[in-house]
Amino acid sequence: MKTIKGPGLFLAQFAGDEAPFNSWGAITKWAAECGYKGVQVPVWDARLVDLDKLATSQSYCEEWVGEARDNGIEVTDLSTHILGQLVAVHPAYDAWVDGFAAPEVQGKPAARTEWAIEQVKKALTASKNLGIAQHVTFSGGLSWPFIYPFPQRPQGMVETGFDELARRWRPILDHADECGVDVCYEIHPMEDLHDGITFEMLLERLDGHARCNMLYDPSHYVLQCLDYLENIDIYAERIKMFHVKDAEFRPTGRQGVYGGYQPWVDRAGRFRSPGDGQVDFGAVFSKLTQHDFDGWAVVEWECALKHPEDGAREGAQFVKDHIIRVTPHAFDDFAGGDIDDATNRKLLGIDT
Repeated sequence: MKTIKGPGLFLAQFAGDEAPFNSWGAITKWAAECGYKGVQVPVWDARLVDLDKLATSQSYCEEWVGEARDNGIEVTDLSTHILGQLVAVHPAYDAWVDGFAAPEVQGKPAARTEWAIEQVKKALTASKNLGIAQHVTFSGGLSWPFIYPFPQRPQGMVETGFDELARRWRPILDHADECGVDVCYEIHPMEDLHDGITFEMLLERLDGHARCNMLYDPSHYVLQCLDYLENIDIYAERIKMFHVKDAEFRPTGRQGVYGGYQPWVDRAGRFRSPGDGQVDFGAVFSKLTQHDFDGWAVVEWECALKHPEDGAREGAQFVKDHIIRVTPHAFDDFAGGDIDDATNRKLLGIDT
């Protein structure tokens, strides 16, 4: 067995225009002061990183990583969540997500898709340059608007959508393979990959591509009423990354899974800081450890109630308290002894 690394912190929810969240040096120093050992970096945020330089300049990579290391922080992985989102966008969401893209491709869906594909590839090259073997992203969604099966979906429509999703992602995954980097899709609502079955639908179309993997985040499964512990048993070989994010599902006589269009704080299902929701993280860490997961436990703060800085500081200690330092031997080794084959056969009553 292997020991999970951590704690790490995803910086996307913290980067901002005010100190210490507006520069790479300041935010990594702050993360270390909160108790973190690593950070997961959103590559679209120019306040923290220059993606073009990460992908093309080894000296920039060394300087960038070195600045974080001087502050006591390791770069755990790079994130292209919103760039992956743009790889596959249903037209209903065009105006909604256009702001994620570069100005020159906004309002141009086809050009935006190609731009997003190249950006994700660039981030994979950057991961290789940094010596990081996993990368987190979203799949995007062509079929998501049709998630509810009424009116009845035209026969073959969803299959056609997943065929196209696979067509767009295959060259990215092939590039990831050249880079030696696993692409880890965060299984997430609005994405076509929102549960295990949809992940399998893409994986089948990609012929079981070795670089097609998962980021495990139990909070999204709580809100879907999905068995988040069995999910680990089923997909352990494909789970390469881990977000520590909590959630709670509190259905009432007025609302349930769909939330009634309410704001996060009033929804039946809402995200919480680690330890404040319903996820059994003791069981989660045990399952992942049992399955030899040795990646980072990265806190993703998204809480409807708690201040983010409080959530960050508490989250670091929460992860520390849950990481299991694996045992080097069995607890009952003291009762064992040196046994040879002849003794074993004798004990079994063989050849007596």
